[in-house]
Amino acid sequence: MTAAISHTTFDSLDAYAQSVFWAQVLGFAENPDDPNEPGHEENMIFSPDGTQRLLFIDVPDAKSVKNRLHLDLVPTDCTRDEEVVRLRGLGATQVGDLRRPDGSGWVVLADPEGNEFCILRSEAERAAT
Repeated sequence: MTAAISHTTFDSLDAYAQSVFWAQVLGFAENPDDPNEPGHEENMIFSPDGTQRLLFIDVPDAKSVKNRLHLDLVPTDCTRDEEVVRLRGLGATQVGDLRRPDGSGWVVLADPEGNEFCILRSEAERAAT
């Protein structure tokens, strides 16, 4: 017997704003039959094929320590560095740069509430080396 992941939940000070940010980052969307709205305590977004879901819930406590779990993201249609620029434009902040001279490595970003995530090289960048 095994268990399947239903969805990944993020505690948030503003669940709606977080769902909007992450939907833009990942190309996810809300359920049109149950739209996310400002002030909703729970806001879920879905991958285009519906197989992945992220749920953002309002909690009263701000993030206070380093994440114990984080997302590693791979750009699908641009380079790692172009994706970092795009995500900073959406409101992410850069908190670490672990890129290496040979082009490998990653960049650590934080979402608007300080949750860290990493941007890796794209498949095309890895294939070229």
